[in-house]
Formats: sequence, structure tokens, C-alpha cells
Amino acid sequence: MHEDDESVMGGRVSIPRLHTDAALAPGAEIALTPAQAHHLGVLRRGPGDALHAFNSRDGEWAAELTALRKDKGAFRLGERLRAPAAEPGPTLIVAALKREPMDWLVEKATELGVSRIQPVITRRTVASHANTERLSAIARAAAEQCERLSVPVVNDTLPLHAVVDAWRGGRILVAAERRESDSIARLASGCEALLIGPEGGFMAAELDDLARRPIVSLCRLGPRILRAETAAVAGLAALQALAGDWAGQ
Repeated sequence: MHEDDESVMGGRVSIPRLHTDAALAPGAEIALTPAQAHHLGVLRRGPGDALHAFNSRDGEWAAELTALRKDKGAFRLGERLRAPAAEPGPTLIVAALKREPMDWLVEKATELGVSRIQPVITRRTVASHANTERLSAIARAAAEQCERLSVPVVNDTLPLHAVVDAWRGGRILVAAERRESDSIARLASGCEALLIGPEGGFMAAELDDLARRPIVSLCRLGPRILRAETAAVAGLAALQALAGDWAGQ
């Protein structure tokens, strides 16, 4: 359920959460961005209404809206509600999709706990790039809704080979449904990134190149061929359940 539904849960109206890069401390007054002011206006909030403000550095704080007019406003911080805490998550490397599925995927990937989203260009990529500014805003809004403290970093679009050549992290799992490969269940441990190909799939030469790299493992997500955005969500959910922040819960 989203906070802009104006729904009542447990007998109270849900409290909007706002991500801010500003330093959070008791009594601090912080200006709203124009987008935040507009959003709160749409929610019909006004001075005196409760907010929560958060970032990964300072945690989450109770706050009160002190001013709101068109695209301007401010809020004052009260007590801290949650201390900062690490929120490790996998990196999603994904061939740039068309606007609507890419927007949807960034929202869902944020909800699934990714730490970074890296759009890439492959030989069959339909989109020439991803709008980093728009996608970053979508990730921030999704983090506000799903009660994360951190917001995933959305990187600029790069060629696939440039990303893989520069990779210095742990193992990358590549969804390769039409290649002989092991299941994600057997390969999830130690994985730090999931790579999802374009709508038409990787070309054979691309998979050959990836498979030769020691940091890469090809994997299957299941018995069916999935749309790119569906594969990304399914793969991230599996990783979180098998070896991420859902494991053992």
C-alpha cells in the first residue's frame, strides 16, 4: 500500500516518508525540495502534520511540517526513530529497457533491496540509454514507500563490456535461459550482482564472452522464458531468499 493512497491503517492516516541528503539532528529545520512540496500538496498535508525524514547516514527521524506553499516548504525534526543501519544488497545490471518497463523495474528492484542499478547496452538492446535522473527519482520514491533507509544508486548507461571489464566485486550471475547452466539456487552464495539481458536476449557471442570470465556464472531462473523485467524481479527475489537479507527468516 502506498502512502499517497490516503488510506487509514490501524486507525491512523499513514505518515509520509521523505528522503533527504541534509544532515538530520534534533530541532533542525530543513527545506523541502520542489518535488517534495508538490507531493505533500497532492496529499493535502499542511503545517503541523507529521512526517518522517530519513537517509542512510543519519537514520529515520520524526518531523513536523512547518510550512508549505506551492513548490516551497520546510519541516522541523524531532526525535530519531531508527538508527542508521547497513542495508547491503545486490547490484542489478540490466540491459536498458523501454521507458515504461524500465521505470517499473527500478521501482520493484528498489523494493527488493538492490544497492545499485547499472543499465547497460548490449547488441540487442532496444533503448539507446536510460534516463538516470528520472530513474533516480523513481528509486527515491520507492525507498520512501518501502521503508528503506538507503536509496539505490542508479548509474549512467554504459556498454556491457565496460561494466564487466571494470568489475571488482564478487561473482556476477547472468540469466541465460537458453544455455546449459546451473540453477540460481546452486549459484546464489557469494553472488554480488545479477545481469539481465535485453528483450531479445543475449547474442551467443556475448554469452560466450561472459562465460569465459572467472567472475561470471551463467544460471537458469526456472523452466520458463521470462520477459526481461520479470526475469530481473524473479532473480532478485530468489537471490534475497537464498543468500540475501531474507535468508533464514
